[in-house]
Amino acid sequence: MSEPVRHEVGDHVSYVTLDRPEALNALTPGDRDRLICLLEEASADADIRAVVLTGTGRGFCAGADLRGGAGGGERVAGDVSRTLRLGAQRLIAAVLDCEKPVIAAVNGTAAGLGAHLALACDLVLAAESARFIEVFVRRGLVPDAGGAYLLPRLIGPHRAKELMFFGDAVPAAEGERLGLVNRVVPDAELEKTAREWATRLAAGPTRSLALTKQLVNASLDTDRTTAFAAEASAQEINMTTQDAREGLRAFVERRGAEFGGR
Repeated sequence: MSEPVRHEVGDHVSYVTLDRPEALNALTPGDRDRLICLLEEASADADIRAVVLTGTGRGFCAGADLRGGAGGGERVAGDVSRTLRLGAQRLIAAVLDCEKPVIAAVNGTAAGLGAHLALACDLVLAAESARFIEVFVRRGLVPDAGGAYLLPRLIGPHRAKELMFFGDAVPAAEGERLGLVNRVVPDAELEKTAREWATRLAAGPTRSLALTKQLVNASLDTDRTTAFAAEASAQEINMTTQDAREGLRAFVERRGAEFGGR
């Protein structure tokens, strides 16, 4: 049997593929923990300079796999919140905190946790057949996995409420119009485009991209004074990198920069 989460590294890119097509790549706790581990490893490995996350079959990720979950039994106060903190929220945080740019190549249905997993990524490519579903309302649940944090920052509170209140499927083209998706491509071109984008990112100034990601993510939760201070600090740190020195030399010498990710 193939691994439910496949992993390969090529040309400084970590390719992570959810491979349970019969379950639309719904995540078991083990699958989720494997994803977290791979994202943490990508952050720590200087040879990894970008990450691509995708799925096989008709689904990118249908959310959490509830079929193997605990059934009845007494529920103790705090159990649900603890499960969320250590599970879905920890996964979304691993994507947001990854020090390498993460591309979601959404090949099909992204629902619930799966939708938020895609939207937490830095760049979102979607196949024409992809769709995003805030499925929680259909089950009488509150959105979790960071949905109420991510969606308003991407599309504003009114649009976020519309998606979460109604739970309608959002086709890829509509997702692009709303701002959920960077680009929609034909299904047959999704993998090729994701590899092209990842290759460009892997050839970039990796530490600069990491600091830029941190600045943009933090800017949504802070005031101007704090954002400006963080920007100055990030630039100070970045100027110590080899890539920054190479970039400035290349400018002076009127040539293309060759970044090494250091």
